[in-house]
Amino acid sequence: MKTLAAILVQTKNPLVLDEIEIPKLRKGQILVKIHYSGICGTQLNEIDGKKGEDKWLPHCLGHEAVGTVCDTGPGVSRMKVDDNVVLTWLRGEGIDAGGVQYGWRKSVVNAGPVTTFQQYAVVSESRVFTTGSSALTDMHVLMGCAAPTGMGAVRNVLRVQKGNSFLVFGSGGVGLCAISMARKLGANPIIAVDISDERLKLAKSFGADITVNLTSESIADVIANHCGGTIDCAVEACGSPTALNDILGFLRPQGGKVVVIGNAADGSAVTIPSVEFNMGKSILGTWGGDTKPDQDFSSYQKEIERKSEVFGQLTSEKFSLEDINVAIDKMRTKDVTRPVIEMF
Repeated sequence: MKTLAAILVQTKNPLVLDEIEIPKLRKGQILVKIHYSGICGTQLNEIDGKKGEDKWLPHCLGHEAVGTVCDTGPGVSRMKVDDNVVLTWLRGEGIDAGGVQYGWRKSVVNAGPVTTFQQYAVVSESRVFTTGSSALTDMHVLMGCAAPTGMGAVRNVLRVQKGNSFLVFGSGGVGLCAISMARKLGANPIIAVDISDERLKLAKSFGADITVNLTSESIADVIANHCGGTIDCAVEACGSPTALNDILGFLRPQGGKVVVIGNAADGSAVTIPSVEFNMGKSILGTWGGDTKPDQDFSSYQKEIERKSEVFGQLTSEKFSLEDINVAIDKMRTKDVTRPVIEMF
C-alpha cells in the first residue's frame, strides 16, 4: 500500500510531494488514516534549517493530527480499528515502537514515532489517543501540540492563580491556547503581545484583556498603566532570546516567573544578568506543558469544545496536501496562524 506524503528532502527547500510505500506493521505500531494535520512552528524550524544539521533526511514531518485507525500491529491494546484518534508528539501510555522507514524511489524515507504530513501514517501506540468523540473536527488537531503545550504551561508549570497578572509574548497557536487557559484560571489582566494585528484580534477572542503590537506600541507603558509596572506570570511563545530578556525585566520581584516555550534557532543564546535571579524571579522550561496525555487530554478537549467558536477561528484556514508548501509559506509570513491540512 502506498500513501501520498510531503517529504523534507533538503532543508531550506519546498517539501516534495510523492507516494511512499507503507511498511508492514511491527509490534506496537498503528496505521492511521489522517483526516486533518496541523502545522507547527517546529516544522518551520526543521524546514528552514533552524534546528541545526538534519541527519535524518529525507524524512516525513508533522506531529499533530486527527484520524481513524485502519490497522494495528502485534501487541497493540489501547486502540482498535475504526477508533477516532488524536496523534501527538507527546509520549503517553502504550508501546513506544520507535521510528519508521517508508519505501521511496528505490530508497527510504525516515520517520519518527509520529508523522502527519501524509494521508496514511504508521505511528507508535504511545503517540495515539482516543477521545470518546464520535467525530473529530479540525479543531481537535490542536490537542496534538498547541493545546497541551500552551494550556499545560499555564496550568501545570506556572500554576496560574486567580488574579495573577499574565503576559503572553507571541500569539500563535501555543500562545492563544495559553491565553485560553489563563482566562479559565482567572488571571487578570491578560496581556497579549505580537507584531500581527490579526493574531492580536484572535488573542482578544481567546480571552486577552489587552493587546500590544510591538511595531507601534510600548509594552512597558501598558504594564505600567495596567499592572503597576510588573507581571506575575508570563509565557514566552515566540522563540526570541531578546523577548525573554524583555519579559524578565517586567517580572515581579520575589515570585515573578516565566515559562519558555518558543523554539529559538539552533545556536541561540540568552545572557541573563544574575541580579534577576537575586530578585527572586524564575525562568522555567517545559516539555509540552508538562502534559501527561492520558491524564490531561480530556480536560484540553473539554476546553476546546466548550469554546468551539473561538478555537474554530484558529483552525479555519484549510489547505490540501498538494498545497502544503503554500500553507507553510503563509505561516512563515504570519498570514495564517495555524494552517490545517485537509487530507481527503
